Amino acid sequence: MAKKVVIVGAGPSGVLLAHYLLQRDQDYQVEIYERRNDPRSISLSKSRTFPLVINQRGITALSNIKGLVEILKSTSLESIGSLNHDKNGKTQLIPRNQPIYILDRTQLVIMLLETLTAKYNSDRLNIYFDNQCNVVDFEAKTVIFSKVVNADDTTNVTVNYDLLIGADGARSQVREQFLSTDQFEVEQKYVPLAYKSIFLPANVISLKPGYIHNWRGSDGIAAILVHRTDGSLSGTVNFPRENNPIENFSTTEEVSQFFSDQFPEIAQILPESEAEAFLNRPISSIITIRCNRYHHGDSVLLIGDAAHATSPSLGQGCNASFEDVAFFDKLLDEYSDDIAKAIAQFSLRRKPDAHALVELSDNAYPLSGKLLFLEFFIRLRFAQILHQLFPKYFSPSFWQLTSESTVPYSEILNIYKNWIAKVKRANEKFLHN
Repeated sequence: MAKKVVIVGAGPSGVLLAHYLLQRDQDYQVEIYERRNDPRSISLSKSRTFPLVINQRGITALSNIKGLVEILKSTSLESIGSLNHDKNGKTQLIPRNQPIYILDRTQLVIMLLETLTAKYNSDRLNIYFDNQCNVVDFEAKTVIFSKVVNADDTTNVTVNYDLLIGADGARSQVREQFLSTDQFEVEQKYVPLAYKSIFLPANVISLKPGYIHNWRGSDGIAAILVHRTDGSLSGTVNFPRENNPIENFSTTEEVSQFFSDQFPEIAQILPESEAEAFLNRPISSIITIRCNRYHHGDSVLLIGDAAHATSPSLGQGCNASFEDVAFFDKLLDEYSDDIAKAIAQFSLRRKPDAHALVELSDNAYPLSGKLLFLEFFIRLRFAQILHQLFPKYFSPSFWQLTSESTVPYSEILNIYKNWIAKVKRANEKFLHN
C-alpha cells in the first residue's frame, strides 16, 4: 500500500522532494499544500521573488531527476565569478572553476512544478494552493489547513498523513508545532544585517554580465547585483539592522545621495523611478534557525529553511535545502523505505552540517575593516594557487569548498575554523561599537 506523504510548502525543497518520492516506484502518494497562490497563475513581476544561486551542491541534487539540470541551465544565467567593486572604480575578480546558475526563486519553483505535474497525474500527486497550515495533531497524524475560498471566506480542511514534511520556510508552522513536544529546542536569531531589494532596468545597465557584482560601502553597508534573463539586474542593499541610516529616509533625494556616497557606480545608473521605489520598499530582516532535531516520532520531518534557515551571505540556503532532499532519499534507500528509521537518522546525521552552515554563513565575510578584507582575498588566492599546485597537501579555498564541491559543511568549518573565529570576533566588535 502506498504511503501518503503530506508536504507543507511548495517552495523549491518541497517540490523537489515530491519529485524524489514519486520517482520511488509506486511506494508514495504525495499531497503538497502551500499557503500562497499558484505562482504559475500570476505575473512574475507581481510575485514574491528574489534571485537564487544554484551551485554544485544544488546541481548534484537536481541531477538525480532526469531533465531538471538541463531545464535549469536553459532558464537561468551562468555566472563564472564575482567582481568586487571599489569606490575608485577598480575591481577585484574572484574566478570560479565551475559556473553557478542564477535565476529568480519563482522561476525555479515554476520549473519544478511544471516538470512535476507533467510526469504525474492526480492518482499519485495533488497540489493545493491558498492553504494555510494551522494545527498538526501528531498522535492522530492529521493536519488542519485553512483554505481561502475568497477574500471574505475560508474553510478548514483536515488531512491525514503517513509522513508529514515541514518544508514551509524559516517561519515554519510545522516546526512551531514541535514546541509542544518533549525536549525540542530551537534557536532563532536575527542576522545582524537587514536589507532592501533593488531593481535596475535593462536600458541603464553598464555592468559586465556573467558575474555577481559586489560593493562595500562604509559602516557595514554593502550591495550585491546580479543580471536577470531579461537583461535587467536585481539584488539587495545590506546594512546593519540596528541604527541603520536607511529607515529614516523620507525623500528620493536622500536615497540618491546615499547611493552617491556609498556606491557611486550604482548611483550613475539608478533611475529616479527606482530611487522612489527603493524608498517605499519595506526593510527586510533575516532569521537563522538551529534545531536540536528535525524529526518527531515516526512520521514528521523538517527540511530546508524550516530546519536550518541561514544567512544568504554564502548563497547556500537553496543548495543546502536541495542537499537535504537528496540526503533523505539516500536514507530511504539505506533503510528500505522504513520512514521511522530514515527520519531519525536524518536528524542525527544532518544536524552537524546544518549547524555548521549557519556558523559559516554568519562569519565567513567581515562586515567591516579594510585589512581583514584584504586578508580574505589574499587567503583566497593563495589557497586556490597552492591547491592547484599541490592538491594532496593543500585544501581548496573556502570559496571552492562551499560552492564548487559537495564536501560536508562540518568539514569545511573544521578546515577554516581559525578564519571563521577571527571574523566572528571582528564582526562582534564592529556590531557592539
